[in-house]
Amino acid sequence: MASSALLESIVPGIPVRRGKVRDIYDFGDKLLFVATDRISAFDWILPNGIPDKGRILTKLSEMWFERLDVKNHLISMDPHDVPLPEGTDYDSLLGRSMVVRKTEVVPIECVIRGYLSGSGWKEYQKSQSVCGISLKEGLTESDRLPELIFTPATKAEEGHDINISFEQMVDIVGQDLSEQLRDMSLDIYRRGAEFALTKDIIIADTKFEFGQIDNEVILIDEVLTPDSSRFWPVDLYEPGKGQPSYDKQFVRDWLETTSWDKNSEPPELPVEIIEKTREKYIEAYEKLVEEPFSWK
Repeated sequence: MASSALLESIVPGIPVRRGKVRDIYDFGDKLLFVATDRISAFDWILPNGIPDKGRILTKLSEMWFERLDVKNHLISMDPHDVPLPEGTDYDSLLGRSMVVRKTEVVPIECVIRGYLSGSGWKEYQKSQSVCGISLKEGLTESDRLPELIFTPATKAEEGHDINISFEQMVDIVGQDLSEQLRDMSLDIYRRGAEFALTKDIIIADTKFEFGQIDNEVILIDEVLTPDSSRFWPVDLYEPGKGQPSYDKQFVRDWLETTSWDKNSEPPELPVEIIEKTREKYIEAYEKLVEEPFSWK
C-alpha cells in the first residue's frame, strides 16, 4: 500500500469523506475511521507519507480510550464489524481502522494549552496573550503556563482552524454545552498529561473533538496522539527555546530549511526525514504503551 494515501478502491461503493489524515466511510449508524499514513504541514498534505503512522495513531487512540474511562465513540478495532462490501482491500485496513458510533459532531476544536509554544508563543510575544487570554509578564518560550488555558477553535476541513473566544463558542453551541466541553477537555488533558509524565513525556498541548448522541456528549476522533498534541521528552525539556518533539515538528523544521514558499506544491521528503519521523512516532508510542510497536 502506498504510504501517502489509501486508495478509493479499499472500501468500494461506500460513501467516504477524506480529511488530511483520515478516510471516513459511512455505514449508516456506524463509521469506519481509517488512519492513513498521510502527513500534513503548513496546511498542505505532503507528497510522501510516513510508513505505519496511521497504525501508530490508531493504537495510541485505542490505549487512551481504554485508559481515560470517558464515554467515547469507539466500538471496535475490527473492520469486519461493519458490512464490508465485496472487493474491500481488507489487509490495508488492518491495524489502522476503528469502527465507531456516528454522532452529531460538535463543530468546535477543544484546545487545551499547558505550555507556551507554537502560535501561542508567537502571539504572546506581540500581545502578552494567547488566543486573547492575557498572561503574566516574563514568560519565555516553552514555559509551563501558570494554569491550563482553554482556547476553542472552529473546525476547518482545509486550512487553519480559526481561534475563537469562549464567548464566541457560546454563541455557536450554547452556554451549557460550552461549559461542559471546556470542563471535560480540562479533565481529560490533566489525567492524560499526568499519566504521560510517568512515561517521561510532556504533553504540552492538545485538542479534542466531541460528538453527541441523543444529547449525550462523547469523545470522538483521535485522542492524545502526536498528531493532535505536542509531545516533548521530559529529560530534554529546557524552557526558553523550542523543544525536541515526538510529533511532526521534525518535518516542519526540515521544510523550513528548504526554499518552499508554502503557497505551492510542497517538496518530496528525503528518505532520512521519513525514517527519522517514523522513529519519533514509534518512540512516543513505545514510551506510552511500554511495549514494542506492532500492529498485527
